[in-house]
Amino acid sequence: MQQNKYDDPAFFLEYSQMPRSVHGLNAAGEWSVFRRMLPGLEGAHVLDLGCGFGWHCRYVREQGAAMVTGVDISEKMLEKARQTTSDPAIQYLRMPIEDIGFPANSFEVVFSSLALHYVGPYTEVCRKVFNCLKPGGAFVFSCEHPVFTALPQQDWFTDGNGDRLHWPVDRYQDQGLRETSFLGHSVLKYHRTLETLLNGLTNAGFRIQSIAEPQPAPDVIAQYPEMKDETRRPIFLLVSAQKPG
Repeated sequence: MQQNKYDDPAFFLEYSQMPRSVHGLNAAGEWSVFRRMLPGLEGAHVLDLGCGFGWHCRYVREQGAAMVTGVDISEKMLEKARQTTSDPAIQYLRMPIEDIGFPANSFEVVFSSLALHYVGPYTEVCRKVFNCLKPGGAFVFSCEHPVFTALPQQDWFTDGNGDRLHWPVDRYQDQGLRETSFLGHSVLKYHRTLETLLNGLTNAGFRIQSIAEPQPAPDVIAQYPEMKDETRRPIFLLVSAQKPG
């Protein structure tokens, strides 16, 4: 199924007030690691799957990318992206990630930030990305970590005083839809095991280059103290893969 929660006005308003929405990439706890996993961008044709406000699209252009295509299902997201982008080398397309069908060998780099856990046909998307990449091209993505998505509650186990004791993991092998709460709204996400996420890439033909389970850097925690517990369990999984050639 294709979910477009970000065009819900109330949800979009809440999302727009998050630190990463207001302050951009430097307010994203995983960004410093994600940035290091990106390949050289000079002269590259780049595809961003789930581009949101366009922060990553603008970043890769600043790094010398020749052309950037941002794809998102949300018109509200794309409206904001277009308002904050004045660069003819960046184009934004409204479409679900599941529906991409770019010609073979269109891009040197494809990346996706925190969008694939909303996508049902993950293995099909991996195959489509592999097809539209040139030989030697890179696919770098982040998604919510399987430890984080296993239970629909996505919340800490607390004591009687409300103090956080541990992060519960259960139903890990039971893959599929999870109805969870995000920003006070009901949101549908897909839980997949680490095995499924990595085999989806290798079965499509990719070679996995690196994997990361980042935690916020100390300076990020100092600026956003509410992130202090993000060091106790992984919330994101980052993967870099390459198309042979």
